[in-house]
Amino acid sequence: MDALKRWFHRMGSPRWFYGIAGAWLPWLGAVAALLLTVGTVWGLMFAPPDYQQGNSFRIIYVHVPAAHLAEACYMLIAGAGAILLVWRIKLADMVMSAAAPIGAALTVLALASGAIWGRPTWGAWWVWDARTTSVLMLLFLYVGIIALRDAIPREENAARAAAVLALVGAVNIPIIKFSVEWWMTLHQPASLSLTEAPTMPPVMWVPLVINILGFYSLFLFAVFANTRAEILRRERRTEWVQALCRDAGEKADAV
Repeated sequence: MDALKRWFHRMGSPRWFYGIAGAWLPWLGAVAALLLTVGTVWGLMFAPPDYQQGNSFRIIYVHVPAAHLAEACYMLIAGAGAILLVWRIKLADMVMSAAAPIGAALTVLALASGAIWGRPTWGAWWVWDARTTSVLMLLFLYVGIIALRDAIPREENAARAAAVLALVGAVNIPIIKFSVEWWMTLHQPASLSLTEAPTMPPVMWVPLVINILGFYSLFLFAVFANTRAEILRRERRTEWVQALCRDAGEKADAV
């Protein structure tokens, strides 16, 4: 238990996280590039057309990973908000600040790709069903968190307000996930599930899984990079950040 407490408190150290995240960035970038290349090329060029939707189904290789990550990113922000409110760990707020714009971008990508997919499938760019409406609400929550942080001058107060909003908005995540089961919508049930066999042949769902893993790797890369930048901004007056800047300046002069 003591070791777990020490690990937890060490994870809350911006300096420790900065170093660990920096070590992971090259690996995450390489894995993301490899997986996304393999999954996208396989899905777009070698997967067969869907027997009902034809080639329009191929947007699934972007839409599904983006939609998955839009929800996962919000849960990360809500979890960081809970840690901030309970333990006052400032790194949690840095993660929230770094992840919110990424989550908003992923939600926009999910909505846009869904509209592109819906036009040939449903005959409309947008339908006000439970799934699309709840995902739109997710975008509003992301924008609200970002705007709330910018609207409150004092950083501590802004962090707590954003954390409360993130926790309250987390109720929207199960609505998004189970909307297809709770209400009659145009969206089909999930093609991939941990408890059921895939509804697609392997030649179609394997590249989808590869792209989902690639998107997650790219997401972690972006969150780590943004959090490192946020750490440098907030810790710029600390001795260790100033030492980093001096070392970087000396290396630049040497080159």
